[in-house]
Amino acid sequence: MTIVRATLFDMDGLLFDTEVLWHEAEVEVFGSLGVEISEVEDRSTKGMYVTEVVAYWRERYPWSGPSNEEVTVRLLQRVGDLVEEKGRELPGARRAVEEARQRGPIALASSTPLALIERILSHFDLLDAFSSLHSAEFEEFGKPHPAVFLRAAANLEVRPEQCLVFEDSAAGVVAAAAGRMQIVAVPTPGDRPLPAFGLADLVLDSLEDLSPEWLNDRFGRS
Repeated sequence: MTIVRATLFDMDGLLFDTEVLWHEAEVEVFGSLGVEISEVEDRSTKGMYVTEVVAYWRERYPWSGPSNEEVTVRLLQRVGDLVEEKGRELPGARRAVEEARQRGPIALASSTPLALIERILSHFDLLDAFSSLHSAEFEEFGKPHPAVFLRAAANLEVRPEQCLVFEDSAAGVVAAAAGRMQIVAVPTPGDRPLPAFGLADLVLDSLEDLSPEWLNDRFGRS
């Protein structure tokens, strides 16, 4: 087993309950354009970059009027507003960040645009916890392509195989595996049966279940 030197965290649905807020924003914004997204179904676009989400729904429910770029701006603004109105930090998230930070540099690697990443982290007073922030908006391909994780590792000057990735989405787990990284997955109960989570080194029900001893083993500490 390769010794871990750095940790990369996803954000939405892993550290904060923002996945449900993304879904709420999508139901609201796309609903105003005639797109019928169920208010109770899981996000079929989970893990995708926001421009891909807009293109996904426009392809299935073409609308006239606002451009994809205009809809993207509306969606990002609404997600940020919802986070500030009622967003919650998920159980164990802050402890997991601190445990990893004590063992090496940490970065955030997310499909969310950088401006919204910074807005959300500032809201939860975690902006300064990370050595580096990276968004898939700067990559040609989003998750499940590993580009966002590979760039985050490079920013920390750590080889990909020396990185431990924390993810909640199947697309993110596939991306981390493609990058030859070690993986802790924290899927929702509904997502847990997905085959992608079999690629993870550790699957948890909650970040509250993360063991310092397990981290010590991965970081080569006694």
